[in-house]
Amino acid sequence: MRRAVRSVFIVGTGLLLGACGPRDAQKPEPPPEPVPQPPPLDAGSIPDAVPRREPRSPFGNPVFYEVLGARYYVLAGSVGYRERGVASWYGPGFHQGRTSSGEIYDMNKMTAAHKTLPLPCFAQVTNLRNGKSVVVRINDRGPFVANRLIDLSYAAATKLDMLREGTTLVEVRTLEAPDTPAPAPIVAKGDLYIAAGAFTEERNAERMLATLRSAGIGPAFLREATVGGRHLYRVRVGPVPDVPEFDRLVDELRGVGVADAQLALD
Repeated sequence: MRRAVRSVFIVGTGLLLGACGPRDAQKPEPPPEPVPQPPPLDAGSIPDAVPRREPRSPFGNPVFYEVLGARYYVLAGSVGYRERGVASWYGPGFHQGRTSSGEIYDMNKMTAAHKTLPLPCFAQVTNLRNGKSVVVRINDRGPFVANRLIDLSYAAATKLDMLREGTTLVEVRTLEAPDTPAPAPIVAKGDLYIAAGAFTEERNAERMLATLRSAGIGPAFLREATVGGRHLYRVRVGPVPDVPEFDRLVDELRGVGVADAQLALD
């Protein structure tokens, strides 16, 4: 299981045991032992994963599954997947443990966890803050923390230069082996925003904009664009300078019924 699931079971068990005995018998729990820090890696010596055709794993690919009360539907395929959001990483606490696909997790290899992409598959992950890009093999499920898109191995996080912050804003694109070369890395040349909605009718976009502004969510504004021959009115919120601000704005948007907000480059 992933990091968030384990913590829930530990906390839940502690609360249950604490409620069973008399109050005088309760003793403060000792502080958790610190997780040992992994040895430093030379990012230049770590090769990216090499996309190749692999059979779908017999493990970790149900039609759907549930974790912490949320249901996730596994995608039938990975072709054409592209999404932006928050990346986190996991390391020593799970090193040599078993992944959802049944493989052994090696934090020094270029792997990752994703909630819905089929296992295994390959993806290019680009750090939108510095333009660094890696190719990983996705062989695990997670992360099950709100607003997190992908959980990277220690090696992948090292190459993306995100270890100190622990999270960063990324773009994830799947790669189909061996025919499709990795696209050129993208770096956010300007500000990042949150896409709250896109409408063909301007009045519907204005209605959402008024809802956001009345709730104090913003700055919020409209941006027009033509996509696939359709003229769209996009509702944007931001700019978003970092992950904490992204998390804060996404939570506020959920509070007014916007459940599918995504990170946007424009």
